[in-house]
Amino acid sequence: MSAIAVLRLPLSTDLSGFVGLLRRLKVPHRVSEEQGSQVLWVPDERLAQDIRDLYQRYPEGNAEVDPQLMARHAPVQRPGFVQQLKASPATAAVLLACLVVAAVTLLGDNLGSLRWLTFLDFQVQGEYLYFTPLADTLASGQWWRLFSPMLIHFGLLHLAMNALWYWELGRRIEALQGGINLLGLTLSFSLVSNVVQYLVSGPSLFGGLSGVLYGLLGHCWLYQWLAPNPIYRLPRGVLVMMLIWLGLCLSGLVSVLGFGEIANGAHVGGLLIGCATGLMGGLLARRKSR
Repeated sequence: MSAIAVLRLPLSTDLSGFVGLLRRLKVPHRVSEEQGSQVLWVPDERLAQDIRDLYQRYPEGNAEVDPQLMARHAPVQRPGFVQQLKASPATAAVLLACLVVAAVTLLGDNLGSLRWLTFLDFQVQGEYLYFTPLADTLASGQWWRLFSPMLIHFGLLHLAMNALWYWELGRRIEALQGGINLLGLTLSFSLVSNVVQYLVSGPSLFGGLSGVLYGLLGHCWLYQWLAPNPIYRLPRGVLVMMLIWLGLCLSGLVSVLGFGEIANGAHVGGLLIGCATGLMGGLLARRKSR
């Protein structure tokens, strides 16, 4: 990748303070003299605009180097898979829990074990499932059911697609906001998406991380819009594709094509609560960076 010219300034401009700030942030850069000007170069196009913004705010390099600023301007690293696992323990833990549940429930075929994790308990009588009312379920102390459907997956493709997207989005949030925040967001998105799906569909079997995934997507989307950060910068096509897929699911076309019943309530509920947390988080990060 060729170097990108970020700034062209007169030789009389003192860049020493700002260059010192870049060193503290561990941003790769170099300064050259060309045609009577000094030019600041960085190796990555994604850093260029951030560095310009940083110079507008701290031309003398007198910024306090806090974790938020470090995360915003640090170069993107490409560690190996083992290093990524070590750096993302919360993300890995959620995915491991999904894998264990998939094995125990035989990807939804073992109803005897599946019934302990569904939103409502149920009994099998012949070819029918009879669900326990929600009030009775909660009165018996089974509060975990408000969250546990996110661990259930019906089929290998369902599990694989959700796991890949959670790995991609979860690691980003864990890298910037920490594992505790990721787990808190995951549980919050699971709660809201499960409740919305229940309100939409009534007593039924549903599960998967997809409601949580739309929450993570909405969170990264609005957070990045309000407080731009390389870690949350998703390719534009990803957001468009996920929203188009949501629209197709809501239209009923996906079910008609044989993909099974889609938990549209969970998707919409997850996206809305994710946008809300992204809005709040982005506003707080924006205020803190000023």
